[in-house]
Amino acid sequence: MAERDPRNRTSRSPRRRGRAAAVVAAAALVAAAGPGFGTGAAALAPGTQFTPLTAAVMTEPTPFDATDGRTHLSYELLTTSALSSSTPLRLDRVDVQDARTHRVIGSLSGQPLADAANPVGDPLPGADAYTPAPPGPTPTVIQGSQQWIIWLDLTLDRGQPVPEVLEHHLSGAVLTSSGPSAFEETVQATPTSRTAPLNLNAPVRPGTWYASESCCGNTHHRRGLAPINGRFDVPQRFAIDWYRLGEQGQAWEGDPARLTSYLSYRQPVVAAAGGRVVEVQDGIPDNPPPVTPPVPPIEDTVGNHITLEVAPGRYLLYAHLEAGTLDVREGDCVEPGQVLGLIGNSGNSTTPHLHFQVTTTADFFPTDSPPFTFRSFRVLGQVEPRIWDDNLGLQPTGVLPITPSPYEGPHRAQYPLDREVLEF
Repeated sequence: MAERDPRNRTSRSPRRRGRAAAVVAAAALVAAAGPGFGTGAAALAPGTQFTPLTAAVMTEPTPFDATDGRTHLSYELLTTSALSSSTPLRLDRVDVQDARTHRVIGSLSGQPLADAANPVGDPLPGADAYTPAPPGPTPTVIQGSQQWIIWLDLTLDRGQPVPEVLEHHLSGAVLTSSGPSAFEETVQATPTSRTAPLNLNAPVRPGTWYASESCCGNTHHRRGLAPINGRFDVPQRFAIDWYRLGEQGQAWEGDPARLTSYLSYRQPVVAAAGGRVVEVQDGIPDNPPPVTPPVPPIEDTVGNHITLEVAPGRYLLYAHLEAGTLDVREGDCVEPGQVLGLIGNSGNSTTPHLHFQVTTTADFFPTDSPPFTFRSFRVLGQVEPRIWDDNLGLQPTGVLPITPSPYEGPHRAQYPLDREVLEF
């Protein structure tokens, strides 16, 4: 069936009686006002309509270059059904368009949409699991008065211009008792950031490192929706967990229940850029691996950590450090490459690793998580299964199943994608 132009389509709603009553009430008010009051025709912007879904973005989408040679835009669309709790709707398609040309630069429908959308209080399965998540249910049905989040990860080919403003075209059907009533709406014009991501040196010493829980799949970093101080944030959107590997690709040797078996343990972390130390937390003991510890109080989530201010509104967070090894204090100025402390297993950490990210505030909660890139590194391979903090020490051996990567070789000013093995 041929698609119809949404600009020539009339929105339909299951609330016709409610709208009719509102129109009658408005007409009565105009009549009561008498001659000369409210008799002019209302001037509405073209395309104005009642919409069953509202939408909002949670960050300013910032383009960044990744190791796949493409430019990415990774952000979230928070949608809310304006319908009564007894009236569900079916969301069939989400198109992200250039607001100026209306060119579609990314689409979600069918199974990909189902796998990228979930109610805010019901996270997508798999983000904190050891096995791949099962496919999401299709079609995507949003219950009335419910709020859903849609995880958007757009990719542009090399040289393809990034739109200055994005818009989001949603289409589907309201599921009324008399049958589905189709709707289309174009919502949430969103400027993209004109500020380039920070281009950083390595946060660790030279060697082979495994980049775990990086963007842009279903990981607890990328899809970690956090309700903090009365609002939603995605505070770890682009965070990376770093694990040191040996010559055989091993992350640990010997007994995985011993901290000293992990090659990351007590490895130095270094300043990825010059800056000023604005926060230091020390004194939290390491957790014994390899079983996930109880969730700590919110103030101890990232364990012993150091935060550097490296640019206005841009901070580097080094988390899960070993108690007593932090070599800097608040107010210190550091140079690129300066040792800050040693990797530990403190806070919400199961096996020793460095949690590293850029934040927009000195506090790790609440904050936003913008993308960043590294000046120079080499991709050596990739790990297909999802091996991460919570299951690394539960593997049969400490040797990671590293396979060839299509992006092997040197990279500059790019962001490492999830589960890549690289050399700084």
